[in-house]
Amino acid sequence: MIRKGITLLMIILGASFGNFFLPFFWNLSGQTKNHLLNNSFANGSIGAIIFFLFSLFFAGLIERIVQTIDNYLLKISLKIILPITISMGLGLLVGGLISIPLFLLKIPILDSALPIIIMVGTSYIGFRIGLTHREEFFKIFNKKKEIKVEENQPGEGEILERKVGENYHKFKILDTSTIIDGRIYDIVKTGFLEGTILIPNFVLFELQYIADSADSLRRVRGRRGLDILNSLQQEDDITLEMYDGDFESIKEVDTKLLKLAKMLDGVVVTNDYNLNKVAEFQNIPILNINELANAVKPVAIPGETMKVSVVKEGSEHEQGVAYLDDGTMIVVEDGKHFMNEEIKVVVTSVLQTAAGRMIFARPNHARRGIPDIKNKE
Repeated sequence: MIRKGITLLMIILGASFGNFFLPFFWNLSGQTKNHLLNNSFANGSIGAIIFFLFSLFFAGLIERIVQTIDNYLLKISLKIILPITISMGLGLLVGGLISIPLFLLKIPILDSALPIIIMVGTSYIGFRIGLTHREEFFKIFNKKKEIKVEENQPGEGEILERKVGENYHKFKILDTSTIIDGRIYDIVKTGFLEGTILIPNFVLFELQYIADSADSLRRVRGRRGLDILNSLQQEDDITLEMYDGDFESIKEVDTKLLKLAKMLDGVVVTNDYNLNKVAEFQNIPILNINELANAVKPVAIPGETMKVSVVKEGSEHEQGVAYLDDGTMIVVEDGKHFMNEEIKVVVTSVLQTAAGRMIFARPNHARRGIPDIKNKE
């Protein structure tokens, strides 16, 4: 079927080329007045026959090329094809507009070859633009309604109009501690945090103030937070927006965050324990990064054995402290005697708090062949 279509297309092209080029050939060969040859029907027929003969030899090759292109196009996403097609079409249109004066000059080469070169060039430029800026293309057409700022009462900030055009998602408002912590970047990248990430200006100003601090530790923390914001902004698949309003009558940044969350019906993302409690008391939705981290940590069951390395002494008598790979602290009874050693321990209990998970364990003396230390003493 494809081969028949190619043959038919070749015949049609041959007829068109015959009518276009053969009059020049008859003119050069002195057959201009030979109306038997030099007429539309004869020229079209000769061109169609020539291209039909070509199709007998090259139809198979053209069919394979078409199938290869077809298979390739099936694998390409519409997000790539659509912007390239539109950009090439616009490039061709621009090339055609530029070439109009050249057609009117009626100068050989300038009115024929040069316009073709120009249109091919502008089409290629359109192809490159569509290929390299396809993400920006879809951002333009899928762009949600911009944040609309209207004046409210003086000092009470500004009203944000919710975005439309897709499923309703609450704004996720980041506080300073979450940005400095840095884990928010990985969480957003995984796609578990949906909706629009909102960064209030007063949070950005606090980060800048911390980054300019005379204290070296605070300065490093502030700069880390600014780096995290820049990383979030550079991600194409993350919707991040700024809130320019402020609450001049309120001095505390945390209080401003909670008021903004109430005003926008948003969710505050934090790892600040105290802010978490205040938000819960005020019935403001909160997402705590520490609670998320604790939820995905491996669960240790009493009676389970594990290998740990005791790295320091505990706060109580004879205790040692070890850590799992994810940072969970393990308090080892009598662990002081195994300092800097890798030992097997048996989990005795697990304590879960808002600040994290703590595991209590004792050395597995029976399996190690080590007598109980207390009895030995």
